[in-house]
Amino acid sequence: MAQVTATSERTVPAPVETVRAAVADYAQTRPEILTEQFTDYAVLTGGQGDGTSATWKLHATKKRVRHVKADVTQPTPDTVVEKDANSSLVTTWRVAPAGEGASLVTITTTWNGAGGIGGFFERTFAPKGLTRIYDGVLANLASRVGS
Repeated sequence: MAQVTATSERTVPAPVETVRAAVADYAQTRPEILTEQFTDYAVLTGGQGDGTSATWKLHATKKRVRHVKADVTQPTPDTVVEKDANSSLVTTWRVAPAGEGASLVTITTTWNGAGGIGGFFERTFAPKGLTRIYDGVLANLASRVGS
């Protein structure tokens, strides 16, 4: 099994503190910025950063649906990590300064891919699809918190 990685990033026209708070807010902001590929979203415990647990279904394609139960840690103020209890999926959100009143948000998702020919197709196509999904989430985030 090879590790598969998908990354998306966007400059958000809002101060780092505002964007950090929005990224770590699973109770209010997260359900507002998720795209149609995310369904059945619910916060199980917490709701603000470290210690939060949330669940959702990610519809990568019409036929590929992953049930995610994410346990959230916040190792630094600029980093939020979601580890899926159901798989090897790990999504890391990073917020960095990007000039006066702007922030660079990077979402990186990794997981252990399948082997063989199925793994080849997964490594080739899944990152592009997931990047497209997270590009939409980041656009929604920018609209939600942008100045």
